[in-house]
Amino acid sequence: MAAKAVILHAAILAAALVAAPAFAQTNDPNLTQKQVDCLDRTTAAGTGCDKDGGAKGNGGAPGNGTATGGAVFLPALIVDLFPNTPAGATPQTPAPSSGTSSSNGSSNTPAPTPSGPVTVPQGLNLAEPPRAIAGEFVPDEVLVTVDGDAGVVQQIANSFGLQVRSQRQSRLLGTTLVRFGITDGRPVGVVLAQLAADGRTQRREPNHIYTLQQAAGIVNYAFDRIALDSKQASGENVRVAVIDTGIDDTNPALAGVIAQQYDAMPNVPIEKRDHGTSVDGLIAGVGPLEGMAPGARIYHARAFEGGKSTMDVILSALDWAAEQDVRIINMSFVGPKNDLLGTACRNARALGIVLVAAAGNNGPKAPYGYPAAFDGVIAVTATDAKDGLMPQANRGAYVFISAPGVEMVAPSGAGSDVVTGTSFAAAIVSGAIANLIHAAPDRSADEIEKALAATAKDLGPKGRDNDFGYGLIDLKAAEAAEE
Repeated sequence: MAAKAVILHAAILAAALVAAPAFAQTNDPNLTQKQVDCLDRTTAAGTGCDKDGGAKGNGGAPGNGTATGGAVFLPALIVDLFPNTPAGATPQTPAPSSGTSSSNGSSNTPAPTPSGPVTVPQGLNLAEPPRAIAGEFVPDEVLVTVDGDAGVVQQIANSFGLQVRSQRQSRLLGTTLVRFGITDGRPVGVVLAQLAADGRTQRREPNHIYTLQQAAGIVNYAFDRIALDSKQASGENVRVAVIDTGIDDTNPALAGVIAQQYDAMPNVPIEKRDHGTSVDGLIAGVGPLEGMAPGARIYHARAFEGGKSTMDVILSALDWAAEQDVRIINMSFVGPKNDLLGTACRNARALGIVLVAAAGNNGPKAPYGYPAAFDGVIAVTATDAKDGLMPQANRGAYVFISAPGVEMVAPSGAGSDVVTGTSFAAAIVSGAIANLIHAAPDRSADEIEKALAATAKDLGPKGRDNDFGYGLIDLKAAEAAEE
């Protein structure tokens, strides 16, 4: 009996719940009795009632299609707000408005007209999410390699609302390099993502900024520390490219040293000449401030002013250097990782060029410095007269070798100066390698790199480490190493 009672009670509740929505809509005092009867379905056989339960022919009553209670049309409202789109289908975008609307008999009102010029291209899809970009870069420029001629470059610029600021054929990249300007304030990461959707663009990078690696500054002790007899030192006729600041080519230490110069930033006045003069002098200087490889021919590319440069300027200098058939390229600067620079370095190495770069002066916790951290580039850190590591030096697994770079006398724009930094340690290594090439011109870049690693004087923890790399360069041992 108890079970039957429970079942009966449940049936009564179900009936009440089913009926409830209909009775819940009869609270409007303006309804006529017939309308109420129609809603409650009490009119005989529904005579005079429409299918929605309202009385026919009563304007303003439920029969006109307007619900007296929200419950009746709530399902329709849900459908409007949440379209029942088939699985996997993309909801269609509503057609653009004609600019007029009609509501409750009101007059048509024109839609507001956009004011001001539209500078951002419309309908550009991001081929990839905007990415965070490490390191400093020019905020309104991107560098892009393009498969096509000047006409294609302009078409891309027009399509993406960009300005063509420069374009040239890059030897080391093997394609057209374009510097696009962003004139409407879009973030660099967004523009790079938009350009990735265009198959005519091959590589897309920020125009990163790079800085010279000089720590503020006794006779040059480098000869002794790297086991190079100054009386036997020679880099005669070995071609060495240096990418740096402008130089003071009237300095006596550079007399007859500079074979050719190239200005990668001709529209920027030269104000500082110290850094480049010091690097060139340490490599191949003559007279009292003799460099590591007297007789070497320096091909100097000016690519820095105020200690700064950009990726497109550096790439221009690298292309020029490669065209001079040099054996060594010295890069005493550091910046963020950039794929275009990595490609240029890789292709320069494939041409048989030895690449030497400063590891960086940004401290033990600094990120890797580039181009030094690219494969195939000899990353040089700086040591002092007692083979101690320069405290400001970058650390990391990319550090390849150590060389003197703390408090050394070098030529400068003002005559001479005491200099410190991995920039100058890199110059010492470039000069040492020029000696190796002079002694054995057929030695390849790979063979030179292996000889330096195998014969370096181990410093710090045993074996290669993040501070000193393989250790202090030992030129005498490297010369004697089997090819």
